[in-house]
Amino acid sequence: MTDATVKARNAASLARVRRSVAVDATAVVVILAAAALLYVVFPGSLALFTRMVAIMMLALSLDLVTGFAGIATLGHAALFGAGAYAAGILASKFGLTDPFAMLGVGAVAGALAGVASSLVILRGRGLGQLVLSIAIVQLAHEAANKLSAWTGGSDGLSGIAPAPVFGLYRFDLWGRTAFILAVVLLVVVFVLLRVIMRSPFGMLCRGIKQDPVRVRAMGAPVYGTLVKLYAIAGAVAGLGGALSAVATKVVGLDSLSFTLSAETLVMLVLGGVGKLFGALIGTFVFIWFEHLVSAINPFHWLTIVGAMLIAVVLFEPRGLTGAVEAFWTRMRGGRR
Repeated sequence: MTDATVKARNAASLARVRRSVAVDATAVVVILAAAALLYVVFPGSLALFTRMVAIMMLALSLDLVTGFAGIATLGHAALFGAGAYAAGILASKFGLTDPFAMLGVGAVAGALAGVASSLVILRGRGLGQLVLSIAIVQLAHEAANKLSAWTGGSDGLSGIAPAPVFGLYRFDLWGRTAFILAVVLLVVVFVLLRVIMRSPFGMLCRGIKQDPVRVRAMGAPVYGTLVKLYAIAGAVAGLGGALSAVATKVVGLDSLSFTLSAETLVMLVLGGVGKLFGALIGTFVFIWFEHLVSAINPFHWLTIVGAMLIAVVLFEPRGLTGAVEAFWTRMRGGRR
């Protein structure tokens, strides 16, 4: 290999790194700008937007295992609920109300739940994975319902009173502190996941999705890699669940329901699978559209939401992110 070839490869690698950093920086700016706009324009809806961010964490987590590794699952809410209940129990039963401690415990609980569920789900393939994932979330839902002494059962877990952030910023009635905390967490998690998915580990996960047999033949640990990915995804989902517990001060059985798992998958498909940013866009569009339509037509809003989803899947199967990318490509081509 000549020096010119080495220099060319190094230059190409450096260019890719710069492009990736530029994309990450642009995404962070977009997230912060959108958050600032929502904070100013809709100050009365900050609780709704905080809920959106919590679900975005779940959608990002689902994108890791489904979009990047090709694992079929409809039970991902079990990881979200594990984080929510862990944070809620820590605060209501043990009196540890520091919000960062609650978030940390939620992330750990989600990671542990992710590892435990992966040991079951990864034993199946295709339709078998879907069935196993549904069984897991239903079992988790029923366990939370039966353990009412700890979880509150069908009445929900209440008595959660998170302490002020840094001892200074209380969680007020308008949800300002919770919203700002949620946005900061979202930016940090998004950047970390972007870095992880560009790393050799992330490339290995993509390779497993494309051809697990070839990856295994090359000597790479397929099963162990997917378990690690599930642990990371579980930590992200658990963090979202803990954020929901901190912001709403209550945890209900709906936090680990099959309905939440299915809706999150719909959000991911709507935004674009395997893009991370698509998880954010899909979640925001779905929940905001659902909020508006249900207020306009409380009896038939599900029909309208369903029609929108059908239109997106039929006319833009890559999701809203794919549509934006295609439009941007056409614009650049036209300028040239």
